[in-house]
Amino acid sequence: MLLTTAAFAGLVFVAPGALALDNGVGRLPILGYNTWNAFVCNIDENIIIETASLIQSLGLQDAGYTQMNLDDCWGEKNRSAEGLLQANAERFPSGFNNLTSQLHDMGLCVNAGIYSDSGWRTCQDYPGSYSNEALDAETFQNWGFDYLKYDNCYIPFDDIIREGTLGRFQRMADAIANLSSTTGQPPLIYSLCEWGWSQVWLWGASMANSWRVDNDIGANWDSIAGIINSASFITQATNFYGRNDVDILEVGNGDLTYEENKSHFTAWALFKSPLLIGTNLSAVSSEIVDILSNPEILAINQDPVVGTSISPFRWGLNPDWTSNSTFPAQYWSGPSQNGTVFMLLNTLNEPADMFFNLTESPWIRAGREYSVRDLWTHTDNGTAIRNFTATDIPAHGVIAVLLQDAGDEPDGIEPSCAVYCQCGTEDGTYVYGGCTTEY
Repeated sequence: MLLTTAAFAGLVFVAPGALALDNGVGRLPILGYNTWNAFVCNIDENIIIETASLIQSLGLQDAGYTQMNLDDCWGEKNRSAEGLLQANAERFPSGFNNLTSQLHDMGLCVNAGIYSDSGWRTCQDYPGSYSNEALDAETFQNWGFDYLKYDNCYIPFDDIIREGTLGRFQRMADAIANLSSTTGQPPLIYSLCEWGWSQVWLWGASMANSWRVDNDIGANWDSIAGIINSASFITQATNFYGRNDVDILEVGNGDLTYEENKSHFTAWALFKSPLLIGTNLSAVSSEIVDILSNPEILAINQDPVVGTSISPFRWGLNPDWTSNSTFPAQYWSGPSQNGTVFMLLNTLNEPADMFFNLTESPWIRAGREYSVRDLWTHTDNGTAIRNFTATDIPAHGVIAVLLQDAGDEPDGIEPSCAVYCQCGTEDGTYVYGGCTTEY
């Protein structure tokens, strides 16, 4: 579906990321595992510990993945007589205190995560947290959890809740903050799973560490392309402590090709999204582990100096600011502590060459040359002067490069301006006359 609208251009200048929730936790995107995509409701304590062990043995812990999150279906269908949530006795017979202790003892989890819902019930019909926010936040912390994914099902009727989506999620945010002030412990990392339907990115940064921007991801290229399209218009919402969550990683799942897996992982990481693996690690290939472990891509995601996402500087196939869930923006860049990172995404169904002038990115200076580091081949590929061309990018494939300033460009290069719209001399003469819109 193709849609061009001034509304997108109007939204792009809002910068809620500047108001991100600086609450002492979650400054950088979390790296870890979430149970939903691989196991859905088929989770138990053995699966959790086995998966944690695989994260260690496959080298993913060494790559930085130190979080284990339980998704829906972990509980009993009803609260206890005292009104407390309960771990499912059959699937978690040892209880959650024992489980989180095991995870921490393994050295795996700086954070162990759990799931609940802002409505009466969770999406799989287990007890939700509406009207029990303070009690549940305390329960989660007492169990040893440090992270809460908070979903959006079974919403109370309007005459009961009498507040909008923001207010419903604010209730748990307040409970988490109050609990922290009472106990002196760090607040739970708070991740909103609202699916982006009420422009959650506009207000999520005031209460949460991350917020979902689209529907649940599917293990197919169409789903990934659609989420990239949604993210392309709200990249300014991401900064330290608050970020767009583009959902669980499907790397290695479904019918994704090798190139699609690389593109999926690259986009998620460079968006500064949380990176939560959703693959069954007992059957994962070494090729997929290598993708998930790419140290140079992960270094951008975990940049301690620059917290912002990459952003499109040209849409490419479509006019700029065009929403197209099948063919999203192709040309992206952003700053990092070590230079300007570029992502070139071939959204076409066939190989393609991609070209851009360096100063199309706002992070590049005119009149300078730049060393080129390929973040997937891990090679230094000479220097770029004025422009860059990537040839024969596979269908749905990606190029990710880091450009570092290497000094002034050589003297005598013509034309005098790489992009010569309004390029003129001191005496008021246009060098080339007028503007060009060609790239």
